[in-house]
Formats: sequence, C-alpha cells, structure tokens
Amino acid sequence: MKMQSNLLCALVLFMTASFGMLHAQDENVTTEFGIKGGFNMSNFLSDENEATDKNMLYGFNAGVYATLPISDFVAIQPEILFTTKGSELEYDNAFATGNAKFKLNYIEVPLLVRVNITKNFNVQAGGYASYLVSSKVTGSGDFDFNEDVDTDDLNKFDAGIAAGIGVDFSPISVGLRYNYGLTTIGKERTVAGTTYTFPDAKNSNFSLYLSYKLN
Repeated sequence: MKMQSNLLCALVLFMTASFGMLHAQDENVTTEFGIKGGFNMSNFLSDENEATDKNMLYGFNAGVYATLPISDFVAIQPEILFTTKGSELEYDNAFATGNAKFKLNYIEVPLLVRVNITKNFNVQAGGYASYLVSSKVTGSGDFDFNEDVDTDDLNKFDAGIAAGIGVDFSPISVGLRYNYGLTTIGKERTVAGTTYTFPDAKNSNFSLYLSYKLN
C-alpha cells in the first residue's frame, strides 16, 4: 500500500532528524527484559497488484524482547516473536463467490536500533528475519475449505526492514511498527519450460503491540 510505504519513509526520516534533539534527553537507557504481544494487520505486496484494505488479514504477535544500551540515548533491541501474516482475497465471478484467507505463521527475530527522543518516547528502525512454521488456506462462500499448505512449497525464510515508534509508561509500553518484506513468499520453480513464482508477493505487516518490562 502507498500509505504503508509513505509511513515507513516518514518514520526513518523522523528517526534521522531526531539525532539532533538528543541533547534534550537527560535519562540514561537501562537494560530491559520483557514480554510483548499485540495485533497484526497484514497483506501481500506485489509488483503487479497493489494491496488494499480489502485484502487485509488480522492476526497477532507475541514473544520476548531485550533492550541493550550502547549509549545514554541509543540501544539495540533484539526480539523473538511468534507472528501471523497473510492476506485475504474476495472473489465474485461467474463460477463462484466468496473469500479466501492465506495464513502464514512465522518465528520472527527483529533486530532494531532504538533511539530515546525523550524519557517516554522512542523511535526504532532495523530489520527482521523470519522462519515459516506453518501455513493454511481457508475459504467461505459457495465453497468452504480449510487446508494446510505444505511449507516446502513456499519460501520458508522471510527478511525485511522494520520501523516504528513507542511510548513508555514503565513498566508498560505501547508501540506501532511496520514490517516491509524484501523476499517473495513463494518459491521460484520451472514447469514445462516456464519459470514462475507463486505467490509472487512479499509480506507487509502493521503491528500494534503492548510490552511489559520484567526487570
């Protein structure tokens, strides 16, 4: 979605500009360990078809995180998450009407640089790597189905860039993050001399999360 790309650019530019404000921060970053979880809004992006809100799939994320300071204002934040991604497709043609949901479940490891702009506000940017643990296609309408998809038929590894913002109300924090996938979901394969990739799309995911500091 154009909105997602614009937001990602704005967040990165905002983080870059924020380095000029770091002198206003008086509090030191401390090492944190905690748990987090939240709500996902995901879809597929492709060169041929632009994703819209109509194919948004809702899911969740949950896991653990650490915040490791490297200066008074900057920290490295690694995480380990279970996260759901995918997309929904509505169809209405001469043969059938209904919708199908393509669900992907990943173990995801984000690695982010976190910059504390103020005591309670931070921005984050970095990357992530994911491993596909399961996938499923479900549908309703003229035809109902619920089928597991063999992960060997898909690209098991996903990687991309991430950016977000967070607000701290210690020990609880809330945040918003966007992940932009750089690898295709499907594998490239050749059949009868024709090479294709299915699904020829990349993951796109917004996450709204709540975290709780344990130490």
